[in-house]
Amino acid sequence: MNVPIPGQAAPASPPIPHLTLATGAPIPVLGFGTYKIAPTDAYDAVSRALDAGYRHIDTAQMYGNEAEVGAALEASGIAREELFVTTKVDNSNHEPERAARSIAHSLERLRTDYVDLLLVHWPLPTLYGGNVALPWPALEESYAAGQARAIGLSNYERIHVEAVRAVARIAPHVLQVEAHPFFPNGALRRYAHELGMVFEAWSPLARGRVTTDPTLLKVAEELGVGPAQVALRWALDRGHVVFPKTLNPTRMASNIDVFSFALTCDQRKRIDALDSGESGRTGSHPATMDRL
Repeated sequence: MNVPIPGQAAPASPPIPHLTLATGAPIPVLGFGTYKIAPTDAYDAVSRALDAGYRHIDTAQMYGNEAEVGAALEASGIAREELFVTTKVDNSNHEPERAARSIAHSLERLRTDYVDLLLVHWPLPTLYGGNVALPWPALEESYAAGQARAIGLSNYERIHVEAVRAVARIAPHVLQVEAHPFFPNGALRRYAHELGMVFEAWSPLARGRVTTDPTLLKVAEELGVGPAQVALRWALDRGHVVFPKTLNPTRMASNIDVFSFALTCDQRKRIDALDSGESGRTGSHPATMDRL
């Protein structure tokens, strides 16, 4: 694992591979997540992630840390075109006018003229009269205006995606949902790929569960790496885009060092067998999530 030695410069990380969005733009397959990173920690966390080689940063209005993320990106001195920045429209901003204002405010907080990816955070089918497509026109307008280079949906189930597609002038480019070895969300992944959408997996480490699972620990031992690295490599092999979160610099380095080894077919099958279906879900269910 490429961990810096005190007093020495950090070793260069290998280039992170990219997938290609329907827009033709590249999206790094591995990034850094900022969910539940407090504003007081976000600046330092993102700065360390950038130093470790991450160039894809995922945040959201809901996280309350866009301003600190933006400050870290600006202070890094990294050219804007070398970064991939995602944010998401909050649940309280689904009405089109509120959505549009919130997007403008996000750009101000992030200190950028555009985000590389703009998502609706949750479908909220039990709110807003069940109109899960309500904020979508605001995202389309942002895309047309160049405020967002790509637009998509977060936590949308197939029925919700279809509702958006039924009224969309611009089809969603990305679907971001929970996915990890215990809840691979395979049917939704296949559906997204059939539509040409990039599939992003949040909580790829199952909120830490992967670090104690016996199967993942055994595979990690066989490969001489950590169980989190195994889970991330498994996800990347499935075509997921992942953005693990940690405040620990050593784990940041470990999480990005997943391109120096490969899983065998047998190892992938053993990890596939961890699928627990719906009982493996760690987060809220999109059909019932109703928090504003």
